[in-house]
Amino acid sequence: MSGLEIDNISMRFELPNGGAVQALKDVSLDLKKGELLSVLGPSGCGKTTLLNIVAGFLAPTGGEIRLNGGTVSGPSADRGMVFQQGALFEWMSVRDNVGFGPSMKGMPAAEKREKVDHLLDVVGLQDFKEKAVYELSGGMQQRVSLARCLCNEPDVILMDEPLGALDALTREKMQGLVLKLWKETGKTIILITHSVEEALLLGERLLVMAPRPGRIHREYRLPFAELGVGADLREVKKHPDYAKTREEILTMIWDMEEEIMGRSEESA
Repeated sequence: MSGLEIDNISMRFELPNGGAVQALKDVSLDLKKGELLSVLGPSGCGKTTLLNIVAGFLAPTGGEIRLNGGTVSGPSADRGMVFQQGALFEWMSVRDNVGFGPSMKGMPAAEKREKVDHLLDVVGLQDFKEKAVYELSGGMQQRVSLARCLCNEPDVILMDEPLGALDALTREKMQGLVLKLWKETGKTIILITHSVEEALLLGERLLVMAPRPGRIHREYRLPFAELGVGADLREVKKHPDYAKTREEILTMIWDMEEEIMGRSEESA
């Protein structure tokens, strides 16, 4: 099968005191090539754990991840990760950061230069290519992270709160860039976020996860990502279904948080 298969994934963490935490239980999902999935839910619902399992950073205690028919057993270049903090080499130039993967693969210098320059054009950083990363703003650093990820040509891009540390204006611009890259590259993208608005705007498919144990509570298929490509995202938010869906999801997550707090008070 071409695409990503999350097949009955469970993750149980054993604690030093002899207890255990069931972070995920029986999570299944199929993503076709080129789909954009956003995932949100209350704290402790296993969003980042699921992303780390797909990335190959964690081995699940049950189930299996398959990409294009092959079993995922560890990190690989076919899955690229973009973190909340850029995880860049701050002493290197923008150009060298973006081209790091191809350099490790031994790509010829001329081919690498052409590829890096193209991606810097795409993310709007061509004029900053010789700057050191520490000289850039947070938004620019995340653009470098996106370009570096794309330069490795992964089949799937995994994003863990990539825009969470940005100010509101920069975040909106970066949301537009994510949609642009999704449409132009045809990459499969999974994005973890705590923002309901961001999940609505960037999720062609949207998962709301529930905690204890982490599981898929509800899935939405939404028009807003497609509408937002090349458009003013503030106009997209005026869509008649946008506010309704936002309030529905906010209420859903709020109810989960209330239930969690109630359990905590009972066990105290």
